[in-house]
Amino acid sequence: MPYSDKYWCKEEVMPKKELEELQIKRLKWVIRHAYEKVPFYHKKMKEAKVYPDDIKKKEDIVKIPFTTKEDLRDNYPFGLFAVPKEKLVRIHTSSGTSGKPKVVGYTSKDLENWIDMVARCLYMVGMREKDVFQNMVSYTFFTGGLGMHYGAERIGAMVVPSGTGNTEKQIKYMLDFGTTVIHCTPSYALYIKEVAEKLDVLEKLELRIGCFGAEPWSENTRKRLEDAFNLKAYDSYGLSEMNGPGVAFECVEQDGLHIWLDHYFVEIIDPKTGEQVGEGEKGELVLTPLTKEAMPLLRYRTGDLTVLMTDKCACGRIHPRIHRIFGRTDDMIVVRGINVFPSQIEHVLMQIPEAGDHFQVVITKNGPLDEITVKVEVVDEVFTGELSDLEKLKRKIQNELKKELNLRTNVELVERGSIERFKGKAKRVIDLRNNL
Repeated sequence: MPYSDKYWCKEEVMPKKELEELQIKRLKWVIRHAYEKVPFYHKKMKEAKVYPDDIKKKEDIVKIPFTTKEDLRDNYPFGLFAVPKEKLVRIHTSSGTSGKPKVVGYTSKDLENWIDMVARCLYMVGMREKDVFQNMVSYTFFTGGLGMHYGAERIGAMVVPSGTGNTEKQIKYMLDFGTTVIHCTPSYALYIKEVAEKLDVLEKLELRIGCFGAEPWSENTRKRLEDAFNLKAYDSYGLSEMNGPGVAFECVEQDGLHIWLDHYFVEIIDPKTGEQVGEGEKGELVLTPLTKEAMPLLRYRTGDLTVLMTDKCACGRIHPRIHRIFGRTDDMIVVRGINVFPSQIEHVLMQIPEAGDHFQVVITKNGPLDEITVKVEVVDEVFTGELSDLEKLKRKIQNELKKELNLRTNVELVERGSIERFKGKAKRVIDLRNNL
């Protein structure tokens, strides 16, 4: 059955008290489900001397030990599942770039809940049955492919499952099929813009909505994408361990991502101490999925840094919002004792008109000291000017980066096309310190 106006659903606008009652009811269920069906949690909770009946109100959640990505890898492949393999209808995995991949699984009911959440997100930003949705992410183990695909189909939109790569062909599909909504990483969207400009077809595209996620991006990148494609760009948040995309999404106000409390219990903690932070303070996002049958993770440390926004959104939804992800705890670079996130560098560069859409950070050692070099592609016109103009631009970028990072950086200006393009998540940082 296609999505309709019923998907401004009751869970989005139900009274706050009713939503909180639903949440605590589901929280109690998932804790008992994990304790009774997953030996890992049974053992861990007994060791912590906490039992399902001890969780009577939401504040009691702190009694439950955290779950980490190492726990998923240590229990590879099926050690954290609460149902037998014959009840699974699908599995996905993480990329597994650092050891064993994280395996996640779904029952039929899990998939239905996930599809509904993704459809809720897409409907919220204005996608309807008339739209043509081009999904330019991987369709293999990555959850973004099938997750967004089925959510768009649930609305009734026409889906173009173009996957990744072959950018010129992607643009041809957009033109031939009349694509109105796209889904990809923001860095790949910037590359599509670059290729469409070379083909002189950018203004012929009919895009009106862009859904971008899988990597941190800045407000200035949003402006570049919206100006280039004449669309509204929305931030998407999800992770495989929590189903995939659909955990949180921006609404048309573009002021934080609504996170669905009927499906997730949300905490923000100090990543060093594990203690919950105060309202409005930045910290690590911790999630407990409330409706997952196959893999009921308890207090999962996502590694993503954000702020919980509790003020009411102008769109009318009562679900709180999380701030755009600042970065990941494991993406953070420590240079000379200072914490640096690639998204901070992107934020600075996207404010500078002469800077192009792509950059790369290279970290090396100069004796005992760390050296950070930011390679910045610049617009073609920069290299047709005087050498003094190049030096002036370099100093400008260095000064702006120092203000943002409180750190001196080297800046190398390079011609457009010099930095490798990525069809999926961009690899912004090359850390060579351990190779020297």
